[in-house]
Amino acid sequence: MNKPRPGSAGVSPAKTHSKDTSKGWYSRNYLPHFDTPGAIQAITHRLADALPKAVLQRLAAIQDDTEKRKNLEAWMNAGLGSCFLADSRCANIVEQALFHHDGDKYRLLAWCVMPNHVHVLIQVASGASLPKIVHAWKSWTAKQINRVLGRSGTLWQREYHNRYIRDDNHLAAVIRYIHTNPVKAGLVSRPGQWRFSSARFAGKMPALPAEQSGKKP
Repeated sequence: MNKPRPGSAGVSPAKTHSKDTSKGWYSRNYLPHFDTPGAIQAITHRLADALPKAVLQRLAAIQDDTEKRKNLEAWMNAGLGSCFLADSRCANIVEQALFHHDGDKYRLLAWCVMPNHVHVLIQVASGASLPKIVHAWKSWTAKQINRVLGRSGTLWQREYHNRYIRDDNHLAAVIRYIHTNPVKAGLVSRPGQWRFSSARFAGKMPALPAEQSGKKP
């Protein structure tokens, strides 16, 4: 795996691939996904036991999307489940996986590895597929973390959540959300104190590309 590049967070442009594997909007397990080259995507994936069955049932009963999102955030920040990622060895494995294809399959913009879930913000490269990117993260990290912990079996929940970024304001809001997650969870008092987060490179995050924001260069 590539070593971290402090301060870059993937600033160099992602490489261009000749084959376009985008799907646009599609649905899997009743969750909508958007996959197209050049799109900036906010992705959240969590450990398999981060949300117990009883919690998932309570979330399913909430009809309002905004209310459901707030409750989902609160439950994930409650530190339920095994919280394997609280182990610095495991968190480091996840972070290394994010760095590995930065500048190739995507441009890494922001991230935060929480005890039982992960937030990532990337710009997908032309020809790259978001489902394949997320699958690669999960597959490699599951093998490495299971080996380190001396365990076997499922590590990650199969599904993931993603939202595409609409404009500069949305980009800023999502980066702020990712960076303040450890603070909201009561783990640190300031975003930059959380070790496995791009918040430690605050002030060096790239701006939204002109073609994504709709602004002229």
